Amino acid sequence: TGTRDYNPKQMAIREKVFNTIIGCFKRHGAETIDTPVFELKETLTGKYGEDSKLIYDLKDQGGELLSLRYDLTVPFARYLAMNKITNIKRYHIAKVYRRDNPAMTRGRYREFYQCDFDIAGQYDAMIPDAECLKIVHEILSELDLGDFRIKVNDRRILDGMFAVCGVPDDKFRTICSTVDKLDKLPWEEVKKEMVNEKGLSEEAADQIGEYVSMQGGMDLAERLLQDQKMSQSKQACAGLSDIKLLFSYLQLFQVTDKVVFDLSLARGLDYYTGIIYEAVLTQAGVAPVTTDAQNGAPSEESVSVGSVAGGGRYDGLVGMFDPKGRKVPCVGVSIGIERVFSIMEQKAEASAEKVRTTEVQVMVASAQKNLLEEKLKLITELWNAGIKAEVMYKKNPKLLSQLQHCEESGIPLVAILGEQELKDGVVKLRVVATREEVQLIHNTHTVSLRRFKCGCNEKSRGG
Repeated sequence: TGTRDYNPKQMAIREKVFNTIIGCFKRHGAETIDTPVFELKETLTGKYGEDSKLIYDLKDQGGELLSLRYDLTVPFARYLAMNKITNIKRYHIAKVYRRDNPAMTRGRYREFYQCDFDIAGQYDAMIPDAECLKIVHEILSELDLGDFRIKVNDRRILDGMFAVCGVPDDKFRTICSTVDKLDKLPWEEVKKEMVNEKGLSEEAADQIGEYVSMQGGMDLAERLLQDQKMSQSKQACAGLSDIKLLFSYLQLFQVTDKVVFDLSLARGLDYYTGIIYEAVLTQAGVAPVTTDAQNGAPSEESVSVGSVAGGGRYDGLVGMFDPKGRKVPCVGVSIGIERVFSIMEQKAEASAEKVRTTEVQVMVASAQKNLLEEKLKLITELWNAGIKAEVMYKKNPKLLSQLQHCEESGIPLVAILGEQELKDGVVKLRVVATREEVQLIHNTHTVSLRRFKCGCNEKSRGG
């Protein structure tokens, strides 16, 4: 069905990933919101270009027609317009739904999480845009997924390029969707689709081919501003100036090492109006940015593992939901969390380190029979003091099976009660890994609980 269950181990990994991402969003001052899992069908219609066929419609049961959300961006725009919000910096982590063909590639599902960060509001050019790229850089570095590249382009540069290459206005969006396939298909195939399916002239397609093979940095933007054809387009020039400004901010944010200005980046969604970007993981360390001399397509060495984040500027979307058409400029980024999960899971499989699925700090155990009551008294004190503790649900468990449970689930400490300990008013606290033991004086005063707590925290930190 293109969906999946998460077992406790996968959930532990997922939680870790979420914490890293949310930590980054909060570091950048974002608030969070939530919206319903379904929207009015008309809210989603006409926002996604050729991908609209992937929207899940709910069965018509009378009343308004509803669809499951396809992403978090359109609901966000609807939320801003409905509530007349003109500026907000927000993140939203939730599931979205697409009638995709789930067998296509690993990490592609029909129900999956998206993690979005967006800045809405009227601000000076490229400052929020640069921060979005900084956030992608921070998250991918912190998750330590391997080497990555962030490709950057601008919708206005693409549109300008299409115009000067002789693409008719009404074909811009559909040709854009075709260019977007360049990361999956060789140029020859893409060109074939442009000419045979989309009816573009061979000549126009070849001119596009020359441009989309270009990659670089600020220098490429400067070169294109001087380019005979490109400089004829006002739109392209505006986009190129913004790319230059963007790179100057990215230098200050210290992230230019991973960012590349790539004219083949198109991103298929219809609502982008300015800067667009996508982060890809590159296989086996650094992927040299090289091009195949014959057809200008990236050569074999720089094959990327797939996109792990993407986004851009969409200044017109909120206006579509506002009765008066008031625009709220927005820029944002979406982290492709499912891809990240599957990579993190593979890494966990490969490493010998055990993933803990619980956070229990101490197991309350007994060395002899008939101590259930005493164990329940002790564990109650621990719980009441905020200590994560567990006891076996048996009247007279064997000490060995209690210790084995600790080993299996990674519980660092065990508190052992026995006849002698009860007489002496102490509890034996044992470190499971090293077997070293200390005796703690046990009375119902918090002093010993504090010591207990210290012991637990030390041990659970130290593993």
